[in-house]
Amino acid sequence: MAARALLVVAMAAAVLGTAMGVTTYTVGAPAGSWDTRTNYVQWVSAITFRVGDQLVFKYSPAAHDVVEVNKADYDSCSSSSPISTFNSGDDTIPLAAIGTRYFICGFPGHCTAGMKVAVKVEAATGSNPTPSPLAPLPRTPTAIAPNAMPPTNGGRPAPPSSSASKPVGVASLVGLSSSAIVAGLMVF
Repeated sequence: MAARALLVVAMAAAVLGTAMGVTTYTVGAPAGSWDTRTNYVQWVSAITFRVGDQLVFKYSPAAHDVVEVNKADYDSCSSSSPISTFNSGDDTIPLAAIGTRYFICGFPGHCTAGMKVAVKVEAATGSNPTPSPLAPLPRTPTAIAPNAMPPTNGGRPAPPSSSASKPVGVASLVGLSSSAIVAGLMVF
């Protein structure tokens, strides 16, 4: 009986944790992907990345890879001292701390052809702005009307990106988690 109750609580926490504050960005989408044709400077200029968000790199592993490097290696397009290397063709990278992350393609000539992206990660709204490489900072959800567009830094609404997952309002999350708990308790 206690095991079932624990399972219900764990399910509710998973639902809330997944739905609250995590935005997934497919690199280069909607017009491009991880390739030599996409303008990544232009792509990142339209997005504010927050702690807790995720990047997804989609590409052909026979033609590309993703190498996380430091700023000097990013500037010189060197993959000789990688922080991390990804080569699945469908790589999800969590943005767990404030700061700038640097990614390049390690295949010869691709980085110098523009296949590199620098992602500036900012604090989650309402969180402590101190960087922490050990644990992600919590995101504070905001209730937004279903068809409303959240304001940007300039106070102007920004249309939702098709490359990002849609935010979920607090009321929806409370209702969803309450439903999961009630359904789990009905099992008893």
